[in-house]
Amino acid sequence: MCTNGYIMESDEEARRLDLKTDPATIEKHASWAGLKTGMRVADLGCGSGKTTFHLNKLTGATGETIGIDKSEQRIEFAEMHYTGKSIKFELADIRSDLTSYGKFDFIWVRFVLEYYGTTAFDIIQNISQVLKPGGIMCLIDLDYNCLTHYGLPERLESAIVGLRRTVEQKADFDPFAGRKLYSYLYDMEYVDLDVKVEAHHLIFGELSEVDKFNWTKKVEVGAKLSGYTFDEYDGGYDEFYEDFRKGFSHPRRFTYTPVIVCRGKKLS
Repeated sequence: MCTNGYIMESDEEARRLDLKTDPATIEKHASWAGLKTGMRVADLGCGSGKTTFHLNKLTGATGETIGIDKSEQRIEFAEMHYTGKSIKFELADIRSDLTSYGKFDFIWVRFVLEYYGTTAFDIIQNISQVLKPGGIMCLIDLDYNCLTHYGLPERLESAIVGLRRTVEQKADFDPFAGRKLYSYLYDMEYVDLDVKVEAHHLIFGELSEVDKFNWTKKVEVGAKLSGYTFDEYDGGYDEFYEDFRKGFSHPRRFTYTPVIVCRGKKLS
């Protein structure tokens, strides 16, 4: 079981995050949320820094973007690949006091809260302290994360359900984080709330190299570190891995995951 609060931790995690991040989607969602030229932006849980870079593009020459992540490895990756005159990367835990970084016009939290199931609202309350009055909070997360498949073997489906329950209990992972985002901002009395729902994973037919790498790493790292016993398989995790690899690679398989994007404006 992962002990540092991040079940996907591995030496290749920055690369996985980088490969699966689509710049066009980042810019589309940020523009929809209200990111504009000249804003001071915080990308919290910035991962590889790719998202930070593309948020910064929207702020123009007069804006500033700070990417914050608790992983030294990911901050090093970001500084190596995504530096710029108005981009900074900082090593910090978003659950800690962030007031030393000043106030922001726009806060972006994407695919982070799912890893903090029972404390997600506490995080929102904490980071709200560094958002200016009138500033925008944009929260993005998945719903039914990694759970919606059709065409996989029954035994494999059973193992995936058991795996989900285990990471919820032991790693505080929330596969249903997306549906809760609106309530967080509502309860914080944010205004001008809006929500959009789209497909994030939409996988059918031949498996792309990016999806193959992303989902293989989910199984190689997350499933292996989960603590689940894989009792459905006499060969345990190794047999499960081979069954997943074979089933998920089959072009008949259909997988999708909704992404929920929520924005709101802080009153005071």
